[in-house]
Amino acid sequence: MKIKSKNDGETVTITVEGKIDSATAPKLESAVKSEVARCANLVFDFEKLDYISSAGLRILLGAQKIMGSHGVKIINVNETVNDIFEVTGFSLILNIKTASS
Repeated sequence: MKIKSKNDGETVTITVEGKIDSATAPKLESAVKSEVARCANLVFDFEKLDYISSAGLRILLGAQKIMGSHGVKIINVNETVNDIFEVTGFSLILNIKTASS
């Protein structure tokens, strides 16, 4: 998994490439923790994300809890990852924009 962070003042965009699973989730969690204190808006760009496990979902939920429901946005979600959000019900509680929308 590769993680890149970009800070545009009030917004931090975290781009994730590869898979978020129990082995890689701690790396993402560390990146999120270091960024949430420095921004008003947190954007996850999942254009190149292939898979997200429950460990990754937990991190997203934690980020939303810290930032508030309007402070977290997930963009460029592909069909495979969006299916995971749909099946788990996370599509109802997270601000998700698919790659086609």
